[in-house]
Amino acid sequence: MKIALVSDCYPPRVGGIESQVADLAGQLVGAGHQVEVLTATTGPKGESRGDVERLGQVVVHRLAEPLLRLPVNPFAVPEVRRRLQAGGFDVVHVHLGVVSPFAWDAARIATGLGLPTALTWHCVLDRAGVGYRVSGALRRWVQRGAVLSAVSRMAAAQVRRAAPPGTEVAVLPNAIDLDAWRPRNPHLPRSSGRDHDHYCAVAGDEGVGAKGEGEGVRLVSTMRLARRKRPVELVEAFAEAGVAGRAELVIIGDGPQRAQLHRRVDELGLGGSVRLLGRVDRSRLLDEYAQADGFVAPTVLEAFGIAVLEARAAGLPVVAMAGSGVADIVEDGVSGLLCVDDRDLALGIRRLVDDARLRATLATHNRAVPPAQTWPRVLEQVLAEYRRAGA
Repeated sequence: MKIALVSDCYPPRVGGIESQVADLAGQLVGAGHQVEVLTATTGPKGESRGDVERLGQVVVHRLAEPLLRLPVNPFAVPEVRRRLQAGGFDVVHVHLGVVSPFAWDAARIATGLGLPTALTWHCVLDRAGVGYRVSGALRRWVQRGAVLSAVSRMAAAQVRRAAPPGTEVAVLPNAIDLDAWRPRNPHLPRSSGRDHDHYCAVAGDEGVGAKGEGEGVRLVSTMRLARRKRPVELVEAFAEAGVAGRAELVIIGDGPQRAQLHRRVDELGLGGSVRLLGRVDRSRLLDEYAQADGFVAPTVLEAFGIAVLEARAAGLPVVAMAGSGVADIVEDGVSGLLCVDDRDLALGIRRLVDDARLRATLATHNRAVPPAQTWPRVLEQVLAEYRRAGA
């Protein structure tokens, strides 16, 4: 099958959609398919304005306009049309966020050309769903044969409300390489096994969640330090939990709210209990997860939660917000605790810190039972969506 993947954002930009689309391209190529990516992101050496880059067996069309300094290019429409029309693609898979003008143009062009088209939303539509209904874009795309999906049940429900009545919206989750995030046990050699075999082999490990009340419990959170991710609210919930001195919170990531977050930590007197590490590489992140006792995710408008999935795959109990895409990854009381509001988030943090038995039970489950969102499973779902688009 020859597949066109379309995304405003693509590596070398760093982010959720970027990494997922790049990983999907690699998985599809590994399964024997031809993949070409059309993106409005400039390449690592400045590739843009139609330059074609080859990354292994993946062909990347860099349709960026560097003068705009953002992954948008309204001038690329004629070239996108030409390349999609001449490409001989069996399916066009368009990846959308809340604001994705390049992907929107590609959806309009692909459906207008009569190409089998799959559209996947990686975002929480929220009020943007009104714009889809008013503009009639979704109605036109669906009438032309496009199939719709989103990365979680919550996100799919929002797309369904914005789509014409009766439109099927599939759930096409993000995925990870389970082997890359498997739990690290400093006392056991790292197994070369995969999936359930590996998880069952380490399920009896008492290293995670085995600390008592008198010992320091380490919680970790990974996010972009931006308002939507709610890092300030995380620190405030940690303060309200009243566990400073008995627990440490390590926040990993960078972003525009870093200075504000530093100030809030100082204002709350948490300098000895909250550490801001900034951005780290995957190896350091895995080391932090290996030393942690739990993971906290404060984001409410979370379409999926790739950081939660990674932490869950690493065997960490998760405290997160209910009503978001995280509910597809974390089962309340089984793999973590889901909280309904910020007060409940503080209570969840306190409960995880105070209850060593609960930590051990959740950690043992997460080490024994891998999450469902792994590439072998998700790739099958992706291919099924392509067949639905071509039907």
